[in-house]
Amino acid sequence: MDSVRAYLLLTGAIGAEIVGSTALKYSDGLTRLRPSLVVLVAYGLSFWLFALALRVLPLGIASAIWAGLGIVGGVVVGVVLFGERVGWTEIAGVAMILCGTTLLMLFSNAGTHR
Repeated sequence: MDSVRAYLLLTGAIGAEIVGSTALKYSDGLTRLRPSLVVLVAYGLSFWLFALALRVLPLGIASAIWAGLGIVGGVVVGVVLFGERVGWTEIAGVAMILCGTTLLMLFSNAGTHR
């Protein structure tokens, strides 16, 4: 597997994590069946895709990208779907996460492994 495919798998893992987190909010503490099932499936898919990506990508870099973009996605979903408010502090924090994630993706010397 090449690094492009690994990054696509990582992107899928991030998307599935965001779906799982969103469903977790809708599940009302895992008391509603359908959203709770979506949580289980989405997080399972996220971990599976992440595991596949780790065949090629270094753990530290992949974990940082997965966590960082998952956080950013969660903030966006919170604002768009749940009307959560973010102030300048939150915006600055998310901007720093995005900058750090971008630096890792574009300029990391860790490369890939086999």
